[in-house]
Amino acid sequence: MILGVHLTRSSRQLWRVWVVILVAVATVGRDPKPRPFPLQTLMEPPAGSYYQGVFPGSKDGMGGDVTLNDVKVYQAAVGKPLAWVYFWNNWYEDPRFPIKTASWIRANGSVPYIRMMLLSSPAIPRPEPIYSLKNIIDGKFDLQLRKWMQDARKFGSPVIAEYGVEVDGWWFPWNGLYNKEGGSYADSVGRFREAYRHIIHIAREEGAYNIRWVFHVDPWDEPVVEWNKFENYYPGDDWIDWVGASVYGRQLPSDPPGVSFRYQMDWVYGRMQRMTKKPFIVCEFGQINDRQQVTWTTAALSDLLGGRWPKLIGFSWWNSTFMNDPKTGRESNMLVQDNPKLQALFRKEVGENPNVIAHPISRIVPSDVR
Repeated sequence: MILGVHLTRSSRQLWRVWVVILVAVATVGRDPKPRPFPLQTLMEPPAGSYYQGVFPGSKDGMGGDVTLNDVKVYQAAVGKPLAWVYFWNNWYEDPRFPIKTASWIRANGSVPYIRMMLLSSPAIPRPEPIYSLKNIIDGKFDLQLRKWMQDARKFGSPVIAEYGVEVDGWWFPWNGLYNKEGGSYADSVGRFREAYRHIIHIAREEGAYNIRWVFHVDPWDEPVVEWNKFENYYPGDDWIDWVGASVYGRQLPSDPPGVSFRYQMDWVYGRMQRMTKKPFIVCEFGQINDRQQVTWTTAALSDLLGGRWPKLIGFSWWNSTFMNDPKTGRESNMLVQDNPKLQALFRKEVGENPNVIAHPISRIVPSDVR
């Protein structure tokens, strides 16, 4: 505003003309709104190369409240950017595609890896009273799932997603223990296959071909019975893009000495290879900060990056603290930045290793696939 100047009617009209001209000049070459990202999907890295991801920690223990600051702290500790950032999409909090978190992860140069947690409560009820496998199959959440997939497609850039994390473990409600619906355990396991296919089918109907779908298991089927083998839960090669597993050393202060990473990986990878030839990722790995942490992790990284498992394309450390030891009540700490020797190990084996790719590689989804 210019004080003390009186504009006549004609001068006001001339002023409006100049404003229109100035606005037009200022917006030449600029879209009135940002263009959407072209539909892209994440590619496998070149042979002999690996993606690095992380779960960067969670304040409430349920994995949905990850922060950019925690991601940056981890990146600074290991000395390299991340291919993906792993987090939870808890439906008791919000059943929508997590656009806010996914967007800042993308702005960080990483791919959002979304653990779809169709849960009605943070208590992880078993059985699940609302988002049961039967209710998913019966289409009771199709409207929410369609909106989720539509928003994922609008997001445009690559996404990794999984449903039914560690399905062969009794600790999650999609396990066969909890979904018999009056039938057998084999029926219950079959419901998981059908429910996961149903989710992916909706994604395809909505054109969300930017999503890589992961089948994520625990190496050790619990309960240890024939019907609960993770192979029985596999939806099939027509539905799944990558397979993966959680592989841990000691997770709690009261745990006995941890089983070696190699022993567990040889076991789960061998079984996976007999089931499918899909690329393999270590979805989660870690070892608490104890006298064996650096030794266990040194061996793990040596084998991970040494070509022992040819279909392996990536891995992600569980960079978190949590209070869930029922025996001691003590904290479990896997933060790389809290152990100088562990941090030095990651900087050498990951940060300085040219075979660990600093940025994800993507490609445009062909128009005939969309």
